[in-house]
Amino acid sequence: MLSAQRSAVTAALAAAALLLATGCSSDDDGGDPGDGKSAESRSAETGAAPSGDAAEAPPEKGSAEVTKTLATDLKSPWGLAPLPGGDLLVSSRDEGTITRIDGESGKKTEVGTVPGVAPAGEGGLMGLALSPTYASDHQVYAYFTTDSDNRIARMLYDEKKPSGRQLGAPDTVFKGIPKGVIHNGGRIAFGPDKMLYAGTGEKGETDLAQDKKSLGGKILRLTPDGEPAPGNPFADSPVYSYGHRNVQGLDWDEDKRLWASEFGQDTWDELNEIKAGDNYGWPEVEGKGKGDDGGGGFHAPVAQWKTSEASPSGVAYAQGSVWMAGLRGQRLWRIPVRGVGGEPKTEAFLTEKHGRLRTVVAAGGDKLWLVTSETDSRGTPKKGDDKILEVRVK
Repeated sequence: MLSAQRSAVTAALAAAALLLATGCSSDDDGGDPGDGKSAESRSAETGAAPSGDAAEAPPEKGSAEVTKTLATDLKSPWGLAPLPGGDLLVSSRDEGTITRIDGESGKKTEVGTVPGVAPAGEGGLMGLALSPTYASDHQVYAYFTTDSDNRIARMLYDEKKPSGRQLGAPDTVFKGIPKGVIHNGGRIAFGPDKMLYAGTGEKGETDLAQDKKSLGGKILRLTPDGEPAPGNPFADSPVYSYGHRNVQGLDWDEDKRLWASEFGQDTWDELNEIKAGDNYGWPEVEGKGKGDDGGGGFHAPVAQWKTSEASPSGVAYAQGSVWMAGLRGQRLWRIPVRGVGGEPKTEAFLTEKHGRLRTVVAAGGDKLWLVTSETDSRGTPKKGDDKILEVRVK
């Protein structure tokens, strides 16, 4: 287990101020919520095509339609974990709570508060994931910020206990992920290999992304107990890929390819196909640039967007496409990847209709769960915000 990496508050504040002063438009939530809201986006410029082919190609054109507003009046929702049976667990970044949402009625029941959460800036209680053996162990994993670091803990969720006392004490399985005012990462997910993956940020200290000894600016791969997973590309290390700025979305397709969204700085946001041990270029490259596939050793993105059109957070795979939630861009992006041999033609849906979009999760078949993000420090909440929406896609 790597030891905790403590960062000074003054250094973090200085880094945040420097980035903001240089026009960093895609820090977590995209800066000023009023910036960059075009009426309807054109197709985005793209990078390298994804590897691998599948027999069935996606539809030539996609669609996304909100069919139901499941829940309203949520406070700073961030992580979302579907439970067996159709209900959902949702985390509140700023309040440090986990709430159960009835999958039919939308009824909200707070099941517990995670002790030790220290919300500030872009930190707080973020990603949620269920144990791959949840049916027998009832363990819920959470990624959150403390006074000293970002860490991952698991908690027993006893659904039979009275409301409000159902979450057990957190058992920290991994700690020492650098924390800052900005770029705390936060997304966690169990892969097809039943290993735990975590997207981290470089807390505004760009050199951390290229330092393979640092946990910042990485995708980590861990056992459920928090140890470096067998088969990782670097000996005795949890690091799976590096050269990232702030990874916010993780999901896999039916071919077990890992897809990850990433915030750019001033120019390009990215969707990447993740390969073990690869270097994704930050801070040397933002988007597709020199050094990608030309001897520089950097893995080029599959697709890229202007930061005003995306500021991507969660991703989900459904119907042959990766679906990516946009914060500053206030839209849901479709990136077809099944059977696509050339550059994917991306499409934008729901543009500026539901505000900033934080998290998207596959709900089975042609359905997604989509979480809005207006009640944090960068949103402009309206009546009913924030919401969980059911979306039908193709």
